[in-house]
Amino acid sequence: MTNTPNRKPCSASRVLQTNRVLPPDTNNHQTLFGGKLMSYIDVVASISAQKHCRASIVTASMDSVDFLHPIRPTDAIHLESFVTYTGSSSMEVFVKVIAEHLITGQSKVAATSFITFVSLDEQGKPKRVPEVFPETEEEKYLFDSAVDRMQLRKNRRKLSIYLAEQIEKY
Repeated sequence: MTNTPNRKPCSASRVLQTNRVLPPDTNNHQTLFGGKLMSYIDVVASISAQKHCRASIVTASMDSVDFLHPIRPTDAIHLESFVTYTGSSSMEVFVKVIAEHLITGQSKVAATSFITFVSLDEQGKPKRVPEVFPETEEEKYLFDSAVDRMQLRKNRRKLSIYLAEQIEKY
């Protein structure tokens, strides 16, 4: 498969970031504060989305941040993000968070997340994005399972709109 302006491999949007867990970044359990991790995730995911479309973007949804293992001050955290699937103007970005114990070298997947971004033109209207294609086994798995996640996202959005109509407003 070739990389053209209308088609890009997942790897073209790959972003890698490593951070040290410092004491001010931890909560009362001496683990990385979830909001801090979410901030790191949002940053790397947004860079991946913008690398893919080379246009302005907005966040459409954050499906989840699944915290799988605690991250401690003895760890470095490695974040890896890339576009896994595209619609006409939207992009699904996967973020994998690896915690590496800096003394033992032992590492584990500590969190995962899927975030959807929409590409915008100069007038703030949705703009077509290049298709994405997978190359590695991990990318193929994420690409092949994306349609199911997209449907779940659409259903959840309908429920969120309904909920917003039912709850009190200030």
